[in-house]
Amino acid sequence: MKGLSLIVKTISDFVVAFIIIFGAYIVLYGHLTPGGGFAGGVIIASAFILLMLAHGREVAFSKLGERAAHILDSAGALAFLLIGWAGVVGGYFFMNVFGRGEQFRLLSSGMILPANIAIAFKVASSLFLVFSALAIFRRRSFRSMIEGELR
Repeated sequence: MKGLSLIVKTISDFVVAFIIIFGAYIVLYGHLTPGGGFAGGVIIASAFILLMLAHGREVAFSKLGERAAHILDSAGALAFLLIGWAGVVGGYFFMNVFGRGEQFRLLSSGMILPANIAIAFKVASSLFLVFSALAIFRRRSFRSMIEGELR
């Protein structure tokens, strides 16, 4: 039996959806409240990390595969770069080419919201990949790596 106890698995299954929804809320309203793409991405990554801790790597990778995480990581970086370069059309890098909306509304920030979404994809997938790499290579101690290099 992989993972932690049945209680931890049950509670983590219940909580993961709420963590992802809260992370999406932080990303979408980051221009109106404290938060944004980085904070929301960390929260979303913590949901997948919780799955990995509670159930094991196989369950976490079935929800967000390693290949999908790599694709999301690259797509987030590319989207952020394209959003920045879209401003060049208006005159300079990251210039707001989208119209301004009504204050305190979701679509009132111009290019900040798409940039937050792109950063959230980048941060969430990167943190998940880093944690999964650390989980995969946890059995290799620093000492064994050093001894292997010396031989």
